[in-house]
Amino acid sequence: MEKPKKLLVLTGGGDCPGLNAVIRGVAKRARKEKGWEVYGSVEAFNGVFNEPQELIRLTSKVTAGIHVKGGTILKTTNKGNPLNFPVVQPDGSVQMSDRSDDLVRRLKELKFDAIVNIGGDGSQKISKALYDKGLPIIGVPKTIDNDLAATDVTFGFQTAVQIATDSFDKLVTTAESHHRVMIMEVMGRDAGWIALHTAIAGGAEICLIPEIPYDIHKLVRRLNLRYKKGRGFANIVVAEGAKPKEGTITSRAGEKGSEHVRLGGVAYQLSQQLKDAGCKAEIRETVLGHVQRGGTPVAFDRVLATLFGVKAFELVLANDFGKMVSFRNNTVTAVTLEEATSSHHVVEKDSYLVQAAKGLNISFGD
Repeated sequence: MEKPKKLLVLTGGGDCPGLNAVIRGVAKRARKEKGWEVYGSVEAFNGVFNEPQELIRLTSKVTAGIHVKGGTILKTTNKGNPLNFPVVQPDGSVQMSDRSDDLVRRLKELKFDAIVNIGGDGSQKISKALYDKGLPIIGVPKTIDNDLAATDVTFGFQTAVQIATDSFDKLVTTAESHHRVMIMEVMGRDAGWIALHTAIAGGAEICLIPEIPYDIHKLVRRLNLRYKKGRGFANIVVAEGAKPKEGTITSRAGEKGSEHVRLGGVAYQLSQQLKDAGCKAEIRETVLGHVQRGGTPVAFDRVLATLFGVKAFELVLANDFGKMVSFRNNTVTAVTLEEATSSHHVVEKDSYLVQAAKGLNISFGD
């Protein structure tokens, strides 16, 4: 009897709603074909590196019903880049090391015929590097920031926007009741898609995004127009990566082993800037943070993630490796990993979405 082929699935980077739907989509589609076994690696490639290794057989019992759950049953990490892997030294310090050749060797020893790597821009750059080293790998795009240029939309984004909009709606009523300016900070390191969609959906007066640096004095003038004899209110949506025309993003050092700085706190910085520039209204700040990543994915994200999972396995069946699944022109397709990681999908200043927002009298502070 012929030995079954082995497929490894993993999730890397930040979690987001829809990851489990991809995992289930891959596993269910594989079960329709005879002779395939699907495994999952715990915490991205860490499951392969760990001693003992942490690999889970993705049986029908393991994946049943997981498409409605947030997060990932395989767990995830942003500290597992095999090209720049954190290795703890005897003195407790962390030294970064390239362990990609070691990873390729281990995966070949485990006799995996294919790998499906679910993750964002950083994860797909890893996919490209490993493919160049001879690994049969397929990428699946994942980012709630919606900032991957090779796909029109990514799963998790719509859920994040829904969560942000629900939260914004609640802040509008308290802003109106107390005549306050409410600032709500949402995710968006380099791209302001969540902030922009939330601002339009929620009816914000001001939307601040990384792509359009703001002038604090223009914002104060806009806010003052909202108040008459001490009465009025205003709501602001700000992406975590937003910055003033003369200044930098608000960030702090990341954790040991992480390649990224930690963003967050721009709402408080903006609040102080407004006060220093003469804004007389009471200001309150809300940072949504990881709330946007959690919970049950909306129906759109479940469908898109499931389609991505099915497509990923079909690419494996066709031996069409070195590709990333993509959603373009309302069609699930695939692009090369090189194209997938060549550029970011950011908000263009002259895009119709921005122009429409300005037509609704939403200010970007520019």
